[in-house]
Amino acid sequence: MRLESAVAAVSVLNYGAITRSWEVHAQGKPLSVVLGYKDLHQYLADPFYLGAIVGRVANRTANGRFRLNGKTCQLTQNEGRHHLHGGIKGLGRRLWQMERDGARRLRLRYLSPDGEEGYPGTVRFTVDMALSGSRLTYDMRAVPDRPTPINLAQHNYYNLAGGQGDIFDHSIRIQAAQYTPTDGEGIPTGQVCDVEGTPLDLRKTVALHRVDPERKGIDSNLLFDPGRDRKKPVAELRAPNGLRLRMWSDQPGLQLYTGAGLKRPAFRAFTGMCLEPQYPPDCLNNPGFCAIIATPETPYRQVLTVDINGDDAG
Repeated sequence: MRLESAVAAVSVLNYGAITRSWEVHAQGKPLSVVLGYKDLHQYLADPFYLGAIVGRVANRTANGRFRLNGKTCQLTQNEGRHHLHGGIKGLGRRLWQMERDGARRLRLRYLSPDGEEGYPGTVRFTVDMALSGSRLTYDMRAVPDRPTPINLAQHNYYNLAGGQGDIFDHSIRIQAAQYTPTDGEGIPTGQVCDVEGTPLDLRKTVALHRVDPERKGIDSNLLFDPGRDRKKPVAELRAPNGLRLRMWSDQPGLQLYTGAGLKRPAFRAFTGMCLEPQYPPDCLNNPGFCAIIATPETPYRQVLTVDINGDDAG
């Protein structure tokens, strides 16, 4: 389905609740500022989660294992010995029901059965998407029938140059003073460290080629200031063509991934980057991190708003 406003158009698939394209105008021509495949069949074998809603639990869970109410739960292990983005067939690889509500709103629904990918409980997921001018909102909800972990992430790969070239000429700012260090397999050590004095200090706008001059790639979870002004964006991205992305989130942090692994014929490394608001990775095995157990009485909700427009558009 396609959502349209006077200044933007967004195409959405019922497979994986995927945002396939997001067109805006820059320098007099339409550009799709998220990466997507031209051939729909390519999504079936996509290893990058392009544009998908990922979960039940986004990011990595060490050894695919956690304890809940005194019992050990074993999830599918789809990244070596670890669990990533909901497993082999997580939410980003399922068929959702999709219905339109006018020209600028749609709703996606998915019923995840008990035991899917190893997760306990049946969960009703809904994602409401609304386009208002240049601003797109994802309202993600999940209602389980018993306690179960939920931590969703929206997985767009952004390139404000319309997918032309890499993202190193973009400038970035993220309102985060701390991060969670990881080991060589991307699993958090359990520490929470200050970004000051590290390449992850992105509190002031900086060009990505200065953040990562050796092009090693970044795949790190940053933690927002809990006392931040919720009216201000948690992240901003700018490109030389004048396009600007601003992002608002109610989540405690954000995974920054600069796309080093995009090495397939359809894409090259660093041709898109992810800004994924979520709870920290491996929350289930780190008591010092945030709790992500949803219940029938305390269901899950995440609201993500992204605005992409020209510098002169407000």
